[in-house]
Amino acid sequence: MKMTAEQRLKRFDLFAYLSSALVLALVVLTRGDVKPDFGIDFSFLPAVYSSFNAVTAVVLILALVAIKKKKVQLHQRLIYTAIGTSIIFLLLYVVYHYTTPETKYCGEGSIRYFYFFLLISHIILAGVILPFILLTFNRAFLGMIDRHRKMAKWVFPLWLYVALTGPLIYVMLYPCYNH
Repeated sequence: MKMTAEQRLKRFDLFAYLSSALVLALVVLTRGDVKPDFGIDFSFLPAVYSSFNAVTAVVLILALVAIKKKKVQLHQRLIYTAIGTSIIFLLLYVVYHYTTPETKYCGEGSIRYFYFFLLISHIILAGVILPFILLTFNRAFLGMIDRHRKMAKWVFPLWLYVALTGPLIYVMLYPCYNH
């Protein structure tokens, strides 16, 4: 028996929710005080995963330009790339934070308030946006373009905000790392 489009969507969406819950659980597990020692210094990873976040932001902007120019296949390839760079970012982020003690922000004065505003908004949106990115993707992948567009109008700017603020937070935190 062949599945209907709605049945396929429900199955894809379940995968999106389960994947998002797994990612959230992994990120929460990185927050412990006791860090395993694998004999590898992962201190280089923040620069690397922040770069992947920056690449994601650029690719998202290019994807928006492509779809505005009605270059659907290019848009699709760019979104696949953005998802891929986001996955690499996430894997590196989890490895770093699972193995390395937290770096405290060392800035002083009013810049400190700006940093914490960015950090808190980034963390909240990063935690919330993942399932919506996947749900939006599912609708496009399954050919539900009108539903995809409706979601993408608000998911895209939030994803872009997270992708842009991540590297900015890294740059602001850079002087605080033990070099």
